[in-house]
Amino acid sequence: MSDQALSAALEREHLQIDAGIRAFLEGLEGGSPDADGLRATLAVLRRHIYLEEQLLFPPISRGAHMMAVFGMIRGHGEIWRTMNALDDLARAGADQDTLRGACCRLLDQLADHNKVEEPVIYPAADTGLAPEVAAEVAEFLAAGRMPEGWTCARGAA
Repeated sequence: MSDQALSAALEREHLQIDAGIRAFLEGLEGGSPDADGLRATLAVLRRHIYLEEQLLFPPISRGAHMMAVFGMIRGHGEIWRTMNALDDLARAGADQDTLRGACCRLLDQLADHNKVEEPVIYPAADTGLAPEVAAEVAEFLAAGRMPEGWTCARGAA
């Protein structure tokens, strides 16, 4: 993956995550929600947040993007708590309306978050990273794993 492809790869993960949540909603509406598919999608989202907070944000938060990164980290905390609530509801077999509401809340949070992240933060992935950091991000995108039990910086707040 070239350095120029980092933003595109990160945005593709956004699309994959949104599609996974929407697929769960479609299954829910059709009477056969795929709880395993939802858990897999939430795992992709958690890994994505890990990659951003541990690899992407630190090197770009030192300059002009400092306040944007701060906002992204705060947004991650809100998203993380909503993910956990949705996961708990799905495991508990919550009713359709409750699950739909939690999914819609998460999709809304992601849409608001991505409106800033994609045009402001992701271009810095293409132009503002040292080559070795860009390579590390690319390697993680290809095959990286989030450490067991990791929680985002604002996940508990």
